[in-house]
Amino acid sequence: MKQKTPEDVESLKKRVQELAKGPEDKEAVKARLKELSQQGIPKKEINPDEMINMKEQILERVQRRAEVYEQVSQSCAKSAALAVIEEFGLGDISVIKALSGFPGIALTGETCGGVTGAMVALSLYFGRDDLLDHGANARTYGKCRKLIQYFEQTLGTTKCREIHENIIFGRYYNTADIEEGYPGFVRDKGFEKCGLPPGIGARIAARIIIEDMEKSRKTG
Repeated sequence: MKQKTPEDVESLKKRVQELAKGPEDKEAVKARLKELSQQGIPKKEINPDEMINMKEQILERVQRRAEVYEQVSQSCAKSAALAVIEEFGLGDISVIKALSGFPGIALTGETCGGVTGAMVALSLYFGRDDLLDHGANARTYGKCRKLIQYFEQTLGTTKCREIHENIIFGRYYNTADIEEGYPGFVRDKGFEKCGLPPGIGARIAARIIIEDMEKSRKTG
């Protein structure tokens, strides 16, 4: 696995400080999230050629959406999944609701919601309704392993605790501790800064989906 350099870490920390400012138009983001909550996530017909041609714009859009969705919704898992699901028209709002307990695996400091949310989005894209389609399961495992690999290459770990300590805050905030951990997290602009991991997870998931489209076009 590619080792992170000090320059990589400093670039990530610089992005964290940019995110600390919060979204430029918080009310517009709140309005968008409210609309999706009430009306659901619109289905859409995907044109692979258009997606491939607009790859970089899509990756940037998905990342930025996941960042601001986290800053306003305060759920890294929901935000990573929503940004990808919305972009590719993959599911309904109940899928996002099902991710309510996933940030840091119920705030235990374990797997980051930026990973689990992005994995759910990948599973919606590559999985199948047929519960006996073992091939689809195997294919989805491979795509999710690729996500984990890319995420680890970028942030050095998939664990919430270690991302807090090594990249975002220089320490771990136990947000399940409502006496000290959570208030400290909020004071340190935690929800704003923690837009970083779901943004990265969502971008990687979108990249994997579009790379699959590129591969299909070459072999088709």
